[in-house]
Amino acid sequence: MKISGNTLRIGIAAAVIVGTIAWLAFTGYGANKSYYVTIAELGGMGDKAYHSQLRVEGFVQPGSIEQDGTHVAFVLNEFESHNPKAPSGRLLKVEYKGSEPPPDTFKDDAQALAEGTYGRDGEFHASVLQAKCASKYAPAQPGAAPAKPAAASGAAPALPPANQTAAAN
Repeated sequence: MKISGNTLRIGIAAAVIVGTIAWLAFTGYGANKSYYVTIAELGGMGDKAYHSQLRVEGFVQPGSIEQDGTHVAFVLNEFESHNPKAPSGRLLKVEYKGSEPPPDTFKDDAQALAEGTYGRDGEFHASVLQAKCASKYAPAQPGAAPAKPAAASGAAPALPPANQTAAAN
């Protein structure tokens, strides 16, 4: 059976298109891959730490935030400051240079996630910064009453039930 020239050209074009899509998918996957590590694990990564896109999580050391516009330098601790292990926790100096200012929840003792690269200077150079509000996720104090949800702003106050004798008339 002989293959016509037109069928051969279509087959070659389809093979080139599929090959190009596969190559773009493979290279794009590798370029956007980042490893999630703790501060303790970062120290044990060796040379791999300097050549990888990383995500590091920790708690913002109280009093360490130095902000100048969208540029922020701070220290991450692997433990919250009120944790008994905090004084012996590993620390990581982070320098964030992003296009956006840090989130509003980025405060002392907030849990933060920095994404970027680890430099040979011992600093973590972040391009993405995320933070959780420490007060929202703190455990309740023993013996304290549960927090009550705030009333919706602009909502009318609840009215007492209507007078039932008036309804009966």
